[in-house]
Amino acid sequence: MAKSQSAKKVPTASTLTKSGARRRIEQLRRRIEHHSNQYYVLDSPEISDAEYDRLVRELRALEERFPDLVTPDSPTQRVGAAPSDAFATVRHRQPMRSLANAFDEEDILAWARRVQTVLGEQRVEYVCELKIDGAAVSLTYEHGTFIRGATRGDGFEGEDVTANLKTIKSLPLRLRVDRPPALLEARGEAYLPVSAFEAINRERAVATEPPFANPRNAAAGSLRQLDPKVTAARPLDLFIYGIGAADGIDVRTHHETLIWLKATGCRVNPHTTVCRSLDEVMAYVREWTRRRTDLPYDTDGVVIKVNSLAQQAELGATSQAPRWAIAFKFPAEQAITRVNDIRVYIGRTGALTPVAELEPVRVSGVTVTSATLHNEDEIRRKDVRIGDWVIVQRAGEVIPEVVRVLTERRTGHERTFSMPTTCPSCGSATYRPEGEAVARCTNLACPAQVLGRLIHFCSRDAMNIDRVGPKLLAQLLQGKLIADPTDLYALRREQLADLERMGDTSARNVLDSIAASKRTTLARFLYALGIRHVGAHVAEVLAAHAGTLDRLMRASFEDVRDVPGIGPTIAESVTQFFRQPENGRLIDRLRTAGVWPVAPAPIISTGPLAGKQIVFTGTLANFSRGRAEALAKERGAVVSTSVLKKTDLVVAGADPGSKLLRARKLGVRVLTESEFAKMVGTQAG
Repeated sequence: MAKSQSAKKVPTASTLTKSGARRRIEQLRRRIEHHSNQYYVLDSPEISDAEYDRLVRELRALEERFPDLVTPDSPTQRVGAAPSDAFATVRHRQPMRSLANAFDEEDILAWARRVQTVLGEQRVEYVCELKIDGAAVSLTYEHGTFIRGATRGDGFEGEDVTANLKTIKSLPLRLRVDRPPALLEARGEAYLPVSAFEAINRERAVATEPPFANPRNAAAGSLRQLDPKVTAARPLDLFIYGIGAADGIDVRTHHETLIWLKATGCRVNPHTTVCRSLDEVMAYVREWTRRRTDLPYDTDGVVIKVNSLAQQAELGATSQAPRWAIAFKFPAEQAITRVNDIRVYIGRTGALTPVAELEPVRVSGVTVTSATLHNEDEIRRKDVRIGDWVIVQRAGEVIPEVVRVLTERRTGHERTFSMPTTCPSCGSATYRPEGEAVARCTNLACPAQVLGRLIHFCSRDAMNIDRVGPKLLAQLLQGKLIADPTDLYALRREQLADLERMGDTSARNVLDSIAASKRTTLARFLYALGIRHVGAHVAEVLAAHAGTLDRLMRASFEDVRDVPGIGPTIAESVTQFFRQPENGRLIDRLRTAGVWPVAPAPIISTGPLAGKQIVFTGTLANFSRGRAEALAKERGAVVSTSVLKKTDLVVAGADPGSKLLRARKLGVRVLTESEFAKMVGTQAG
């Protein structure tokens, strides 16, 4: 019998010296990075999950014993950063420009002709890649180490979301090359796989939280969580699609760039293809238009780029977009499904909205189970019945809707639907005002309305009370701790701490958020009151012209009506609201609780924009939309969202869409971004 060999003793965290720990930590990091790349990037794992977890545990134990050996690029640092109060602003080294859009093959051919006109007789090669429907990010590496990640923002500045991006397992914290560049700013798209998106929405439904509209919104919302642990709980993934800035990378084409990025450990989409002719480009576009739902993630189009980097430089860019690339947008996807039922939901204003409960069907990569029917007139116009087979559509951020009924499939067993005459929530009578399409519940104390008003009061565009969402508000109502918004400001820590899944720390955070909302703007306060016909934009107009809440409360119908952009309907709603004694008492109680809007900045009453109705459309290269609107308002303009006959100016950026067409049809003056910048006295560029 052979003599048995004694097992080699492996040093543990408790027995290693510091120099030994340093060597072992480097070994473990290299092994973990290698296996992370095999699993998350190459989808080719070499070890079991248990073995991978053992390596991570050993590394964590060593770093806990020798905390001075912890570095930002360690795999253990993906999760665990402290929650942030706000995001810092990051300036991109190169602008993250938007792409011009193509909506059909003729648009692609027209773009290709423009490219060929500039390049003359040069042969043009293209790269086609899927347009991932997620959140664009910029990733900065210095000497191979990931140091910063930012959102796209307005294209020039984004938000620093480094801690949240570190939670994405496919993002390399250290580039896998021997001589990494001194600087690399990579560009990518963070996204949420469809299966993860649906799981999150199921969890939100159980928690009575509103669902995300689509995976793109979910990805963007996950990246902007102040607590990285929340982001870590949502399995975001990442594709790298290019480079914004780099030092010392020897590549001549976009495709070579992608090959180099993949070699560094970055995850590159495997469906990218080099096309040597426009026929090959069109074949790629047609194939993925058919196959777009075969993927485990959302894609909303195809990006077509000139492959040669020298040709890209020759083509250059406009102020909005590069001339060497175009984004083909897939047409809105439709699907056929069945209406199982029609249910009615009650909004904060008492509006009854019918919603079709559908047989689950996948549309644009998302499982759709319901679709809005808007109102009773729409149901009659489309003749939607319970049991009908219908075509549903979901495009972009639009809520799924029923496009039309397949009447040829009717069997005679379908049932017509009638709007209820009593409220489904409280049983009170409903009424439909003459000339309106929407029926309403007449009971202001209706539980569904009360909850809706509270949700609206706390929402981002209103009082912006962070951490106070639908689920918590429902708990507070059910426990009779609140009945209206003023009660929020009287809550005590012990009351909140006793609630399910709360505790002392969470209770303190909630109370801090509520207290912080006391100092707000007049526009936010007006919007939070929930006055009918007063959305966020109208609230800003009223606030800008009234100056103070007291002045607006005293204003006559004529005073409000004569404010540019308001008119009689809104004026009637506003003046009636302030005449109601219960609304006056609500405002008095809020004032007593310390909630009172600060006075807005004075408006300039002279100048080229004073008194003008202005509309913005498309993407501006040098201003965020919010900044541009603020500049216009500060100079006396009234910003609107619709182009009407009374519109004075339309500022058109990249991808302007139908608003520009309507402006030209109505003869409205159209400004370029540069012309607008001169008007507001700000340099563009």
